[in-house]
Amino acid sequence: MCGIAGIFNRDANQTPDAQTLVNMAAIMHHRGPDGFGYQTLDNTGVGFSHARLSIIDLNEDRARQPFVSDNGQLLLAHNGEFYDFKRIRADLTAQGARFRSKSDSEIVLHLYEREGLDETLKHLRGEFAFGLYDRHEDAMYLVRDRFGIKPLYYTETADGVVFGSELKVLFAHPSVKREFSSEGLYHQLIQVMVPGTTAFAGVKQVAPGHVVKVTRKNGKLTLSESKYWDVNFPLEHEYPGDEVDEQQYIEGVRKHLLEAVQHRLTADVPVGCYLSGGIDSCAILGLSAAATQTSVKAFTIGFDSDDYDETPIAQEMAEATGADHHIMRLKADDLYDHFVKTIWHTERTIYNTLGVAKYLMSQQVNEVGYKVVLTGEGSDELFAGYPAFRKDMFLHGLDHLPDSERKAWQELLEKNNKLFKGAMLAREEFVSPAFNAKMGFTPSCVQPWLSCGDVALPLIASERRAGLEDYDAGKAIAETLDETMLKGRHPLDRAQYVWIKTMLEGQILTWGGDRVDMANSMEARPAFLDHHLAEYAFTVPPHLRIKGNKEKYVLREAMKGLLPETLYKREKFAFMAPPAHTDPKKWQAVLKLAEQFLSEDAVKEAGLLDFNEVQRTFARHESDEVPIDEKVQLDAVINHMLGVQILHHHFVKTDVPALAQQRANELGWCA
Repeated sequence: MCGIAGIFNRDANQTPDAQTLVNMAAIMHHRGPDGFGYQTLDNTGVGFSHARLSIIDLNEDRARQPFVSDNGQLLLAHNGEFYDFKRIRADLTAQGARFRSKSDSEIVLHLYEREGLDETLKHLRGEFAFGLYDRHEDAMYLVRDRFGIKPLYYTETADGVVFGSELKVLFAHPSVKREFSSEGLYHQLIQVMVPGTTAFAGVKQVAPGHVVKVTRKNGKLTLSESKYWDVNFPLEHEYPGDEVDEQQYIEGVRKHLLEAVQHRLTADVPVGCYLSGGIDSCAILGLSAAATQTSVKAFTIGFDSDDYDETPIAQEMAEATGADHHIMRLKADDLYDHFVKTIWHTERTIYNTLGVAKYLMSQQVNEVGYKVVLTGEGSDELFAGYPAFRKDMFLHGLDHLPDSERKAWQELLEKNNKLFKGAMLAREEFVSPAFNAKMGFTPSCVQPWLSCGDVALPLIASERRAGLEDYDAGKAIAETLDETMLKGRHPLDRAQYVWIKTMLEGQILTWGGDRVDMANSMEARPAFLDHHLAEYAFTVPPHLRIKGNKEKYVLREAMKGLLPETLYKREKFAFMAPPAHTDPKKWQAVLKLAEQFLSEDAVKEAGLLDFNEVQRTFARHESDEVPIDEKVQLDAVINHMLGVQILHHHFVKTDVPALAQQRANELGWCA
């Protein structure tokens, strides 16, 4: 698990500056503190660099990237993990391939040489992002894993294309512009982003399950994008009827999850588990403990609020499995004290300080000597765990039930999730005509954020706001969704598809995953997002994902034997940090940050927000007449306001290329 960077110039005779490549690696030293490497290929205008976190093949010289093929035709920089690589390596060796390392990364070079990229991708299992240059084709491929677990950004400059694992890696290149787009700013304020975009003008992400190919011809670069995998649910009429054999799906889920966990326990360093009070992480710990010969280290975040704290169930699970349990207890002022540093790593705004809590937890994981943990991310996406999914099921997927029964279930859902109304659930129904036209309804998962538009738009500085008056955020998002993956699908499948394409990739795997984990050189492995498991989960009939009022039914049953009874029977509880309005100390910490980043001078200097509207938003939040669900929404908006100002401070106001050079000097990383 590492960080990657690269440059592909239009002019083949313009060799990338070696120190710039090193600086790009140095600024993401946190992703790879165990060493760096860089390579340029003569007469190609191409150069890659790499910051390494040693997990597979600890021999630093042998496994140092970027890799160059034996014939000098291929250049590779890889971030992530390929599982089942030992079997693939053995098979290739039997075919005559000769490996120079024990690294999982090297299989890409040999697979590509024999089978080409399309076939190579079919073999790759895990979380990964890589850049691959082929001298023969004079083309570069930027590849991202199927769910977008690993990040990969790119942009065009006057000279060519620059890519990297993080935005700051691109910004370390002196030719990359560092400025907000108005649309990007707006989406930062409403939380949900347009897939493939960032807050910054001209900077894009490789979409999950996609390849961006950069081809050079006659001194010109052409970029094209292709999809190699997607979330493909069966057509609604293809599911078996109500008399389906539940047991076959229960056993199938158990089998595929265990296989995914076993693959992710592969490492040349110790592997731990994140543990909350949810079914997902408890299942991962239970299977990991049963599949290994030693006690598993489990890491839990505890909050000083009984409404949000899940440590009692986590402790029960840890005791049941004999885990070595590490609990990090956080107080209100712990979170906003580390908000600015967290935004440096997330490179996008966050609506809840859970991202800060995850950053602090990865810090503790690192401090006790662990580099790898298994996590429960992805389970809710596969098995319909979020309240928004049940709401959509009740509204759109149970036409055969009487209205009174559906209404009763929905009222119970709203009652049991009142803490999250205004965040995980919308305060009131929001309809996006574009979503309705695309998929028949507006998914409940995007409604809380699209409904923030009326609050967010006035917050934007007037000169930028004028260009957004006719902008439709829902339309911009809906247009990125593949209609062929929505047409003819069950309503629950459509809702899950949208979440996976928006909130999973743009939030959970970003500021709740890779970015805050790798901030402290810690690799997270989400076993549920194994694509073999996912492809099986897509075949589970909707009424076995949500059975009656019980979410994740088939997973509960598959894991029933290892779950504490309390957890087996409990309704899904969204894992969040207590919002600012729930704690006076936390609110004071928000106000302290606002004095620095949302002062009149700071707002005017950045040119992003309208200071009068900022003041009005704070005043409304502090009013006793404002209902709690609106305070929850305003908590999120205020976090976003702070976030965009901090992003400006980190990446626009700061001279990032100079900072990268300074970091390289401090590390002694020189070309």
